[in-house]
Amino acid sequence: MVVQSTPKQGLAWGRVPLLALGGVALVAGLWGGLLRIGLELPVPSAAVVSNHGALMVCSFLGTVIGIERAVALGHRWAYAAPLLTGLGSVTLLVTGHSVVGVGAVVAGSLVFVAASVRIIARQSTTFTVVMALGGVAWAVGNVLWWMGRPIFDLVLWWVAFLLLTIAGERLELSRLMRRPRWANAAFVVACGLFLVGVAASVWWRDVGVRLSGAGMLALTLWLFRHDVARRTVRLDGLPRYVAVCLLSGYVWLFVAGVLLVTHGSLTAGPAYDAALHAFFVGFVFSMIFGHAPIIVPAVLRVAVPYRPSFYLALALLHASLLVRIVGDVIVLPGARIAGGTLSAVAVLLFIAIVVRSARAGDLRRRAPHPG
Repeated sequence: MVVQSTPKQGLAWGRVPLLALGGVALVAGLWGGLLRIGLELPVPSAAVVSNHGALMVCSFLGTVIGIERAVALGHRWAYAAPLLTGLGSVTLLVTGHSVVGVGAVVAGSLVFVAASVRIIARQSTTFTVVMALGGVAWAVGNVLWWMGRPIFDLVLWWVAFLLLTIAGERLELSRLMRRPRWANAAFVVACGLFLVGVAASVWWRDVGVRLSGAGMLALTLWLFRHDVARRTVRLDGLPRYVAVCLLSGYVWLFVAGVLLVTHGSLTAGPAYDAALHAFFVGFVFSMIFGHAPIIVPAVLRVAVPYRPSFYLALALLHASLLVRIVGDVIVLPGARIAGGTLSAVAVLLFIAIVVRSARAGDLRRRAPHPG
């Protein structure tokens, strides 16, 4: 469910600690990612390296999306989801892969599913069901992680969490566009094909990965065809920026789908790296960059005025990912290191721009008006 973006007066201080926990996970996850690609940096903890993916997906993205879902639902108990996933990340960093840390993430995802089911009870639509299925996929992946399954065995469940959450939100907003009658059915079929592939990958990994890639491609084509971004990209200011983020992110989603279909079962190596980062960096972070100026005001109740400099971070994100994937394709470790490093810089740059924009907006709001 998309959170309303009209902020009330005053910072929502109660949500700041939850967001801070997500921020800790983001910094630790980025640091671990840089270590994994071979950058020579201090190693604060082995857990930073081994839990890179979990920190980024479960403890950062899961926490942030959990806050958004709790705000949309409006019930205090729903905030237990981001609290548990955030505390899980801290526990992981302190203790490594512990039953307590992973268990906290599992518990948080289960609360998230409960919140999603409550939203369906309030508004039973295709998009709320799809987003709830994304939450269920996340919980399944977390349980598999808790059971000790390797990350390459469960990462498609985490992919499903983010893909279905984002696709569901885009379906909700696409109601503003006129669509042919078959469009909703096509959306459901694409999501169904993707989920069948994810489930099949547990027993028949190669077939399941290829099926999920086919579903991802089908969903990408649907989003390109029916997303309202096709209209808003013709506007100016923030609407155009958001549309550019979305449409460019769909390009990387298509790339990820092609890599899954063509390579099938992947457990490591350049193709595995390219497929995962095309999705998580190219697609997911493009969505984050695009939605942050809308979601942050709704969650924290602070205005984030649009700034043209938002494009700088977005361009750096895409350029760095292109360098990384080219490095994967031609097996050039230096390019992979450079691309991964610049991607981390792009994320931090974007956060700095958002903070600066929010600060400038707050100063303008407090300035005395003439007359």
